[in-house]
Amino acid sequence: MSITKFPNTGIRVGSRRWFLQTGLGSLAALPLAGFSPAASVAPGNKKKAVVLFWLSGGPSHIDMWDPKPDAPAEVRGPFSTIQTTIPGVRFSEHLPLQASIAHKLSILRSVDCKASNHTPITMQAGNNLARRVDSNRDGDGWPSMGSIAAKFHGSNDPSLPPFVALADSLKADVWGAGHMGGAFEPIQGSTLAGRLNLPEGLNIESLRDRDGLRQGFDKLQRTFDANGTLEKMDQSNAQAMDLVLTGKAKQAFDLDKESEKLRDTYGRDSIGEKALLARRLLEAGVTFIVVSGAWGYFDHHGDEVKWGGIVKGLKPLLPRVDRVLHTFISDLEARGLSDSTLVYMMGEFGRGPVINKNAGRDHWTNVMSMLAYGGEMPKGKVIGATDSKGYGIKENPIASSNLAASVFDHLDINLQSSWMDPTGRPRPIITGDARTVSQLS
Repeated sequence: MSITKFPNTGIRVGSRRWFLQTGLGSLAALPLAGFSPAASVAPGNKKKAVVLFWLSGGPSHIDMWDPKPDAPAEVRGPFSTIQTTIPGVRFSEHLPLQASIAHKLSILRSVDCKASNHTPITMQAGNNLARRVDSNRDGDGWPSMGSIAAKFHGSNDPSLPPFVALADSLKADVWGAGHMGGAFEPIQGSTLAGRLNLPEGLNIESLRDRDGLRQGFDKLQRTFDANGTLEKMDQSNAQAMDLVLTGKAKQAFDLDKESEKLRDTYGRDSIGEKALLARRLLEAGVTFIVVSGAWGYFDHHGDEVKWGGIVKGLKPLLPRVDRVLHTFISDLEARGLSDSTLVYMMGEFGRGPVINKNAGRDHWTNVMSMLAYGGEMPKGKVIGATDSKGYGIKENPIASSNLAASVFDHLDINLQSSWMDPTGRPRPIITGDARTVSQLS
């Protein structure tokens, strides 16, 4: 097939514009190169998945899952607390749905986040050596848990990517493959979703001439991107085309296939629709999914800055994440996906124990709280504790490597595995304590 012009659109098949509008450009490009043969599912792997709800900005442990009702007012904050379904365990008053299913959750109150900062790298890598600072922007090339899952587990369906990020910004909200290589980077699903429809006048049959398409890809690779951004295109273009041709991913992205009632229950906002999409993607065969409502939306320093303080900023968000997690878990249970799916809800660190002068809380890297569900996670268990004012860890510290070990163990990845960096040096997938959260409980 030669490059063809369709009169209804003025778009030449195989042209740069066609390449981008079909979505093949973003799939074959290096940042979305999770379709390489190396990322295919390994024989014998069970269809297990991980979903990480990323509360970007640093959620307040005291105002959510580790309240201190007996502490002074400046510590306990403006919210009351409610009893959960675990005796003696309380949550914020604004998390009633999560409180109603606490007996199904693991509540992690002693996560050590001292190595973390205002980037996703450390906690999403599950690796204290992965730390992005001005003098080390790539975090020494350590990969994220999602990229390790892509390499060592692969996709649960060969026509789908192993690692998808439902986030508005990959750089700010999602850590990728580091020095492991572009083949294991996440695909940005929010952008991809809008590119799976073919342009007017272009039909599937016109795309089935693979030889002609490859000629177009070859020409694009020579002319469209001389600086090498698409250097991985050749190895992945066939699978990129399969994504469009088979329609499986397109169907997974089609939320109209869900009932209006379920869509309303999830919520029609950003995090609600991304959560529903995450369930559809894991059901279709994606292995690791990151869901982020917006960049930095839990960064509640105070009323004078973008995201507001605890009352004006955090309070309106809590019913949304409360609803989303409850609905997501209920949906997994209804579909028999609880045992095969591990769910985390977390951010990069906690927030300061004392309310500041702007009615907010500042960054706090001593400790943070998070929730876990599904897989091998213990149900109805509080793991770890902080002191009476939430300043630091009182018992049973949980390292970022414990979070990673739990993910890899769930995906049946050998915890002794390593990958080769560009210098030929082997790097372990676990760099700290390799016990799982279940082993700590």
